[in-house]
Amino acid sequence: MDELKFRRHAYEEPSCQDDDFLAAMQAAPEREAFVNELKKLDSKLERALRIDVPEDLVAKLLLNQQLHQHQRQRRKTGFTLALVASIAFIAGISFTLLRMAPVDLGQHALTHVYHETKALTLDRDVSVKDVNFQLASMGTLGDAKFTQQPGKVYYSTFCDFQGVKSLHLVMEGDQGKVTLFIVPIEARMVLEHAFKDNKYNGRGFTTDKAYMLLVSEKNVDLGHVKQEIQQIFI
Repeated sequence: MDELKFRRHAYEEPSCQDDDFLAAMQAAPEREAFVNELKKLDSKLERALRIDVPEDLVAKLLLNQQLHQHQRQRRKTGFTLALVASIAFIAGISFTLLRMAPVDLGQHALTHVYHETKALTLDRDVSVKDVNFQLASMGTLGDAKFTQQPGKVYYSTFCDFQGVKSLHLVMEGDQGKVTLFIVPIEARMVLEHAFKDNKYNGRGFTTDKAYMLLVSEKNVDLGHVKQEIQQIFI
């Protein structure tokens, strides 16, 4: 079970006892911690619904009815926000949990590459000026920039790393294309210096202002692009 499928399943039914789900959860301590937090959220929601509503107040009776309906819908769909009062409560806690949960940068990088396969087929010939403009507009990297054109850049766009606005580039390597993710540094980020799956190789390193994640089918491309970035990214 991949990371996105696991998280989707966890949101829908954190107490699920399916073998595949339990195996995926036990494969990583941060996954188990994430599921435990969702279970706590469910418990808080249960307690919030156990309230005595004054019978003489029609508005509160309607609120109580809608809260129960909301809970039933959430168990069926995994994501339902039907009531203004519960929207604020659930959305606030969910956002906090996501911001606190550890982020495996390597796994996220591989997931993004598979999710945006079109990025590897485009050729927009992006200039260093445009890339630096995007870096500056993020507002989280200070004055970070490339001092010169980092080879040919085929593609450049913003992406999301678990709530963190990041930059997604596709660059030219010695033997093929290399995907580069520039992610602002946060304490919850977990950086692997080397990661891979059956198709792609990955390498991660840190600059003064960002995590750099490189993904390519060819290992030799990773070393070449890493060396170039370290020389011209400040």
